[in-house]
Amino acid sequence: MDGREDTAKALIAKLVREDKATAAILRVDGAAGSWVHSAGVSDLASGAPVSPNGYFRIGSVTKLLVATVLLQLVDEKRLSLTDPIEGHLPGVVPQGAKITVRQILNHTSGLYDYMHEPGYSTNRWRGTARFRHYDPHDLLKVAFADPAKSTAPGAAWSYSNTNYVVAGLLVEKLTGRPYGQEIKRRILRPYGLTQTMIPGDKPGLPTPHAHGYEALPDGDLVDATRMNPSLDWAAGEMISTGRDLNRFLTALAGGRILSRSSLTAMRTVEATAAGFGYGLGLQEYPLPCGTKAWGHSGELIGYLTFAFTSDDGTRMTLSVNPSRKPVTTSDIVALATTAFC
Repeated sequence: MDGREDTAKALIAKLVREDKATAAILRVDGAAGSWVHSAGVSDLASGAPVSPNGYFRIGSVTKLLVATVLLQLVDEKRLSLTDPIEGHLPGVVPQGAKITVRQILNHTSGLYDYMHEPGYSTNRWRGTARFRHYDPHDLLKVAFADPAKSTAPGAAWSYSNTNYVVAGLLVEKLTGRPYGQEIKRRILRPYGLTQTMIPGDKPGLPTPHAHGYEALPDGDLVDATRMNPSLDWAAGEMISTGRDLNRFLTALAGGRILSRSSLTAMRTVEATAAGFGYGLGLQEYPLPCGTKAWGHSGELIGYLTFAFTSDDGTRMTLSVNPSRKPVTTSDIVALATTAFC
């Protein structure tokens, strides 16, 4: 191992040692080769070591794949980023005549995030309710129940999972197929992402995988691995591996999936107060060395994911199974700096 790989391996081990993670998996691919390392246990009961090739829930990294499919449809002249949503999904979105496709994808639509409602966030322990099925239209009913909770379209950037429920419905309306089938047809199969899936109502993950835990108020860790992720749907339900996410980032950043104009549009970011710029389903993270990391982060109870690429073609995917103490921005920046700088 070279110095950077040694440092990266030590950093993920530190997450486990400091009780910020029960497990962590890191994969880095680049011109100088690949690193694949893991730390921690696959489950607390057995104490078996986590597999470095394990599957994990990718949460909002799903948004990057959904946005990519919509931009492919833009390339095919099936829609435009300036189209009002009302023209494609009539009667579905309040103020839909004033909200464009671009505003849905870059979170400037003003639509209220249904996950802000009690019991509607998959980042919180929900007991047996975590096995309930949710229909995307029901999620929109929650989001739009109180019009005063939404803001004026285009007024400000505000991250909202509601946007990507709308985006998933838009894919389905334009293609006549479930959004997951369209991701398989357009991305997973053509680019060899054989370890990536859209689970729907299936509660488990393929083997091997690390269990995901949530810290309860009393400090106990509860096993949150099995759940029905339909509450996230096109905003965050997918499962993948480090190998597959790095393959996807390679194809996307290399211009193999989208036209140059669509890739440029994807990388045109809105300023946020969250430490990153946000484009069309794509986050831009400036690193201390001046390099920019492009990709998306994801959170779904028991799983944190960070999947990024830089302009020199280096790719990094990190999966963390949280423990009792929070993983900090500094922790992630340290790992990204080691990989990209």
